[in-house]
Amino acid sequence: MLIALRAKGHLPPGGAVGARAVIGREAANELATITVSRTSPDDCGIREIFVSVDGEQVGILSSGESVTHEIPAGAHRVRAHNTLFWKTHDVVLKPGEHARFRAINKAGWGSFGFLMMLGATPLYLTFEREG
Repeated sequence: MLIALRAKGHLPPGGAVGARAVIGREAANELATITVSRTSPDDCGIREIFVSVDGEQVGILSSGESVTHEIPAGAHRVRAHNTLFWKTHDVVLKPGEHARFRAINKAGWGSFGFLMMLGATPLYLTFEREG
């Protein structure tokens, strides 16, 4: 591997340390980024939103927060839920691409009636890709 990199002009004289640096840069170029934000003024501000990428939880968002996660470029499944409603986006990301999503917990027309009577209310989840 080192010989092939040096022969192609990708490896500066100096050996293995240079090879790790080149391979590390190539791997970094194969990454993509996903950001999920919960910063909308339409968010009611209660109950957390749980975010996962490819089945791995990457964050729990309270109102005003966001989470950013680096992943290998390629196909991924981004999910968000507020324990009642689940939303999923399947995305294919190119190396260096940054996908941004907006998550919002919204109260419906009868939510405050439920809140007054039961002390809890269903919150509807909006989860959409920005741009």
